[in-house]
Amino acid sequence: MQTFIYLDNSATTQPSEPVIQAVEHAMRESWFNPSALYKPSMETQKEVEAVRRTVLHAAGADNDSLVFTSCGTEADNLAVLGHLKTRRSSGRVLIFAGEHPAVSACTQAIERLGYTVETIAAGPDGCADLEQLEKQLDSTVAMIVIMQVNNESGAIQPLQEICAMRDRLAPSAAIHVDGVQGFLRVPIQFHRLGIQSYALSGHKIHALKGIGALIFRKDHKIASIGYGGGQENGLRSGTENTVGILSLGAAVEHYPAHGAEWMMERKRQLWAGISNAIPEAKLNGPQLDSPACCPHILNVSLMPVRSQTMLFALEGDGIFVSAGSACASHKQKISPVLSSMGLSTQQADSALRFSLSPQTSEEDIDFTIERVRVHYQMLKAYTRR
Repeated sequence: MQTFIYLDNSATTQPSEPVIQAVEHAMRESWFNPSALYKPSMETQKEVEAVRRTVLHAAGADNDSLVFTSCGTEADNLAVLGHLKTRRSSGRVLIFAGEHPAVSACTQAIERLGYTVETIAAGPDGCADLEQLEKQLDSTVAMIVIMQVNNESGAIQPLQEICAMRDRLAPSAAIHVDGVQGFLRVPIQFHRLGIQSYALSGHKIHALKGIGALIFRKDHKIASIGYGGGQENGLRSGTENTVGILSLGAAVEHYPAHGAEWMMERKRQLWAGISNAIPEAKLNGPQLDSPACCPHILNVSLMPVRSQTMLFALEGDGIFVSAGSACASHKQKISPVLSSMGLSTQQADSALRFSLSPQTSEEDIDFTIERVRVHYQMLKAYTRR
């Protein structure tokens, strides 16, 4: 029986029951190497291809291509570096200031390929600054890299506007979207939108860790960034992770139809409760009535209480939250995402990220609000001066 409240679903999610059943099936019956030629392996290969179709359909990409990867990070690396390797000329690569390290840490590798990297500025709400981007776009831009939903602020990026701007000012530039925090929680119609590639990760949507995917247009050029047996049409060598792939298929197929609406209700409940109990609380990211507001991530600063202090206090109550991106949680430095939004050092140092799932209950939120209130009233008197 679960005895805790888990509000760190942007870091990872609990595998759902359909996923657990799919994993058991994969381990007991569909464990064969799908590249082999005998019947059980061919049946396993059919299941892998069924998952490919399921994921493509969920992203509005039925007639496009998909390569399975080990995670969202690998999918981002393959999309960015794999495409840039295919281009004959160098140029400029524009990367959003709030990108996850899966993208931002590629800068040196991109530059070694002969490209210049520039930053797409973020506004105070965490969204890309479109006025500044318009000034940056011209025929020398080779690629634009922008996330669908920011993993810390919860800001939905204006992809439609960016695509239209690209079509007008830099029509030869490819657009890659990191959809790790958006897939299934925020609508995406991949082909209709006009982007070239889209990355996703299984463990953010209740599948297993160790499985991700890259969706891309059939006419979009990508070169492999690894070498081996040539699986996944030569783009991602290595024996297919059938257990992970089937877990991803189950997660997508059984993701709650109204999960986003439920999470948005809980997010509104959480912010209303915290802001009423603690008038000093500051919202980091889009206002809740903004179309740029995602349903599952709420970032709040509770100055002057430091985020780690509040995080450990809540952990004592069995409530698990984050002080920022889990990938950077041990680095003890101010989040570059929050810094890019113009937050002061104190505001960034007191920021907490609450991230929800369709399983988050009203009771979970009520209890969290009450414990945040109690801890804040006690801790604010003991903060450093």
